[in-house]
Amino acid sequence: MSKHPAIEPWSRAIILVDMNAFFASVEQLDHPEWRCRPVAITNGLTGTCIITSSYEARAYGVKTGMRLHQARTICPGLIQCPANPVRYAEVSTRIMKALEDITPEIEIFSVDEAFLDVTRSQTLFGSPERIGQLIKDKVFEASGLLCSVGVSGDKTTAKYAAKLNKPDGLTVIPPSEARQRLSKVRVTELCGISHGIGGFLAARGVYLCGDMKKLPIGELARRFGNPGRRIWYMCQGEDPDELQQEIAVPKTLGHGKVMPPNTRDRSILLTYLLHMSEKVVARLRRHEMVAQIFYIGLRANEGWLGRKMKTELETNDGHLLMNLCRAVLDVYWQGQGIHQVQVTALDPRPLQSQMDMFAQDTAKKDAKNTAMDHVNNRYGEFTLAPARLLNRSTMPNVIAPAWKPFGHRQTIQDEALVKNKEKR
Repeated sequence: MSKHPAIEPWSRAIILVDMNAFFASVEQLDHPEWRCRPVAITNGLTGTCIITSSYEARAYGVKTGMRLHQARTICPGLIQCPANPVRYAEVSTRIMKALEDITPEIEIFSVDEAFLDVTRSQTLFGSPERIGQLIKDKVFEASGLLCSVGVSGDKTTAKYAAKLNKPDGLTVIPPSEARQRLSKVRVTELCGISHGIGGFLAARGVYLCGDMKKLPIGELARRFGNPGRRIWYMCQGEDPDELQQEIAVPKTLGHGKVMPPNTRDRSILLTYLLHMSEKVVARLRRHEMVAQIFYIGLRANEGWLGRKMKTELETNDGHLLMNLCRAVLDVYWQGQGIHQVQVTALDPRPLQSQMDMFAQDTAKKDAKNTAMDHVNNRYGEFTLAPARLLNRSTMPNVIAPAWKPFGHRQTIQDEALVKNKEKR
């Protein structure tokens, strides 16, 4: 009885896991009566803009960013569902943890995507295609949700493959076929190539990935540096980028929120600015960081109003940050209708021991903040907060694209994990 020849392992095997309409799928899982029905997720019941939608809604033409009234026009049976970010973070965290059974080499790309380097896992689990199916099974076992998986020899081709057969797909592009499979693909379809870079390439006759061979790599390197070199290789199906498992020190740390259109009430503006300020300083304190330069922004119809502001000393105290917000409101706001606010720490850095001469000035404030943070970490965000925040927006927090289940990018905390930490 002859044996089948052993399949030669790939020299590099990368898998991209992409959850299918993740937020909407979680809601359909939690509400069985919504399964196979069109569902749109909005930021709270008062939200008017669609964050994402189920595949049933997408079949009608409902898209992310579409206004709810327009979506209901083309899909009369649309179910509006307020976002539940804490629930999505909890499910995502569970999925990412389960993927560690396949390999520890994981890059959490976003709340619903992860890259896995399974090169060394081939000796344990078999071919990359078989590992892809194991991953799909593992995700379903951990969450009850389906996912799409792309398998190839580099990150860019794996990500491209994952979107080819959605939902619930498993697409394999062997490294030996990657260049040929990408040759007819528009360069702007690849992750990381924006329309700006696409315009630069189009001006040089590069529209499809296969056209890239006409452009010397040095021309991209001169214009974009190392990212330009990477783009050249990405289009050849040879993306050299390694998995990014370490979270870099943040260059900025901020929060923003959309307001009711044309808000002109100063009291409401102050409430929203205080809300964002307290979120920023709470994150700075959670990760033992401070900042001194902040951007305070108010978005009007004509664009952003505001500027960079600087505190006398580096800080993570909400009172000092709110003083900057009031100054921006006094100087740069002339009564225009505002529909969004933004507060961002532009130079976050690790907290250093303050000089003794300042210690007595901050000791009482630091003790108050520490006590408040302890209560909020245990019982939920803003359980203790300035009185003005009783009137804050009822819209839930939004999961940022760069969300991670750990570190400073954990902008939405998994309440179950927080409670477990408190029990230890």
